[in-house]
Amino acid sequence: MKKNIRIQKNNFVLETEVKNLYLNNAGAVVSFVGLVREQASHGQVTAIELEYYPAMTQKALENIVEQAKQRWPLLGVTVIHRVGYLTAQEQIVMVAVASKHRHAAFAAAEFIMDYLKTQAPFWKKEYIAGQSEGVWVEAKDSDNQALAKWQN
Repeated sequence: MKKNIRIQKNNFVLETEVKNLYLNNAGAVVSFVGLVREQASHGQVTAIELEYYPAMTQKALENIVEQAKQRWPLLGVTVIHRVGYLTAQEQIVMVAVASKHRHAAFAAAEFIMDYLKTQAPFWKKEYIAGQSEGVWVEAKDSDNQALAKWQN
């Protein structure tokens, strides 16, 4: 299986990353891009700041992809997660999965995102319009509920 797992400050080009997964025998490539949301329950988000421990976070992402590979017949996976200071509507994460069939590609992409949201060691601070200090963001119940469907 072809793997491309990166943590980076720089933006990425979705089309380029997806085309790199057009592999022999691939019948489907599914991709997801997450953006920095402009709204939070406590106000308008102007930016976020993501922190991480490089070796620990890289290992966690590798483990998530390995779990997906054990569940579905995957041909390739790309995971890109950005860190640093990102403004509203910037790309923050990308997951793309290649498989022979769409069902495996869709399921694996959703699985990887659900695990990234809850199991990858990133720390997020949101900056809200009109406030000078950022606020550290806790995990959401909805993210934990999404993860629960995979834990059987």
